[in-house]
Amino acid sequence: MEKKIVWTKERIAELQCLWSEGLTTGEIGKRLLVSKNAVVGKAHRLGLTSRPSPIKRRKAEKKEETRIRSVIELSALTCRWPIGDPRDVGFHFCGKRVLTGKPYCAEHVAIAYVNASKSRKDDAA
Repeated sequence: MEKKIVWTKERIAELQCLWSEGLTTGEIGKRLLVSKNAVVGKAHRLGLTSRPSPIKRRKAEKKEETRIRSVIELSALTCRWPIGDPRDVGFHFCGKRVLTGKPYCAEHVAIAYVNASKSRKDDAA
């Protein structure tokens, strides 16, 4: 016989809070002592915003990292960091998602931009 889950106001509030924090359905289920499927069902009935599958998200990230982009494929959302020698056939641009307000991804922003106050401290030492 199946155990019926009782969704009290407190449990629903906790589910909504954990959902908004971005926890996985499995983690929410562990914290509320219910199954992952119970969490998914209740979230759906409450109309909580759906989130992309972590499996599909990982595949998309891998594709983005390995995709070679030409200058024609660049957009305001793609990293413009050049990789390789422009005279070589394999020359391309990074193409990962940029940080807001920057032309590069997080990795390349860390290389391209130097913190002025930090460099002054280094020079003084």
